Amino acid sequence: MTRRIALITGGGSGIGLAIAHAFSQAGITPVLAGRSKARLEEAATQMKDTAYVPMDVTDEDSVEKAFKQLKTAGYEPDILVNNAGSAATAPFEKTDTGTWQAMLDVNLTGAFLCTRTALPVMKKQGFGRIITVASTAGLKGYAYTAAYTAAKHGVIGMTRSLALELAGTGVTANAVCPGFTDTEIAQTSVRNIVEKTGRSEEDALKALTKHNPENRLVTPEEVADAVLWLASDGASAINGQAIAVACGEVM
Repeated sequence: MTRRIALITGGGSGIGLAIAHAFSQAGITPVLAGRSKARLEEAATQMKDTAYVPMDVTDEDSVEKAFKQLKTAGYEPDILVNNAGSAATAPFEKTDTGTWQAMLDVNLTGAFLCTRTALPVMKKQGFGRIITVASTAGLKGYAYTAAYTAAKHGVIGMTRSLALELAGTGVTANAVCPGFTDTEIAQTSVRNIVEKTGRSEEDALKALTKHNPENRLVTPEEVADAVLWLASDGASAINGQAIAVACGEVM
């Protein structure tokens, strides 16, 4: 690939960090973004030619400030990976408005703010990749995750609409939709199941993976491989897609 610059939100751990490693190995300069400067610094030391910028994707001022810093430093992104996200679980009737709004803010509004800010440069240069890490929860429903599922459905809808607007510009918009992945979010889900039901960790993990035909967690590296492909020049005809990385759970 031509030397590209990729901004990865939530890049300090989990799927985001795996994507950064995949980009670095492919000759793409990863720029890690996140709220924890210490975590970003530690992650950046693991790769060559890696930069980082503190950013809270839910805060419009923080997003604008981060992009200005990147422009000043010569790191305007050709590729944006909207990976920052979080998941909260609760029965629908016990989901308070704070939880509902928090899920929309980080999983949907954050992707909107970053994408809106990154697009002008991509369109001007005639190349760009907007890749959003959604979830199989954006393609189907899961019990006790109404707020998270609504946000992930929303971000896929945003991606599809954006793809139509961008057609012919050299910029594409796609989403990858991992199933339950071996990250901190999955580990938290296992702990919640153990605490609330008294099941063992093994049984809790089985509950998470029961809909996966391979009965396992997806690895962050498997998600990163899909993102790397979407970022490539060869994926220029892929636009407006929501690609499940879930061992056949969603077809």
